Amino acid sequence: MGPFVLMELRVGLAAAALALLTVAVGRLPKLRSRWKGLLALGACNAAIPFSLIAASEINLTASLAAILNATTALFAAVVAAAWMGEALTKGKVAGLVMGIVGVAVLVGWTPIALSGVVLVSVGASLLAAFSYALGGVYAKWAFAGAPPLALAIGQQTGAAMLLLPLAAASVPAEAPSLPVTLSTLALALLCTAVAYLLYFYLISSVGPTKTLTVTFLSPVFGALFGVLFLDEPFGIGTFVGLGIILSSVALVTGIRFFGKEKERT
Repeated sequence: MGPFVLMELRVGLAAAALALLTVAVGRLPKLRSRWKGLLALGACNAAIPFSLIAASEINLTASLAAILNATTALFAAVVAAAWMGEALTKGKVAGLVMGIVGVAVLVGWTPIALSGVVLVSVGASLLAAFSYALGGVYAKWAFAGAPPLALAIGQQTGAAMLLLPLAAASVPAEAPSLPVTLSTLALALLCTAVAYLLYFYLISSVGPTKTLTVTFLSPVFGALFGVLFLDEPFGIGTFVGLGIILSSVALVTGIRFFGKEKERT
């Protein structure tokens, strides 16, 4: 289907499903007055990263892309420091350096044969993670107290508007098969509509620190499902790179798996 058509269907169907939900619960969000901010959120938190990841996974394994996506928390620390003045503590700096080492190990020791196309795809995945970081910090800065349902539907609608011209210019020549159609519906309804509703609910109820614990789950499940369902290779370099990157994320976010987590300013 191509990355742009697939991502347009992903966000468009998700926006439609969320709109039906708002009608069902009788809570129509007021989005018109904040359309510029929602358009920016849709770009940073959906349209740009979704398209970059979809394009990069043509040449990368799902497990490698999922692990690279874990660097979102590292980029978020840098963006928050530059934008919102959050302090870069010694632990965060150490985590950032460790994250760079982890990416180098992951890419340099990957079972995929390195080529210029693969390296560009890795760069696109990292750029997607940076875009997610921008989107997360922007959501915290610009939409504090906004209802999760309003943010979820506004983001997907904004992303759909931005992606529509690109999708219209790259419509596939043949109709999708039934497995492709069902997969697209699952991606739109479960992985986007439901997922982002939960994401914004967590942002508003428990804060960004605890919400970032998903960073530890995505690469683990991405690697596991890639091996189980896609028969992807999982070499020692992938395992070591995953461990280093997750350790770096723990340092940056201050998350502890045993005992109390550090307070964030």
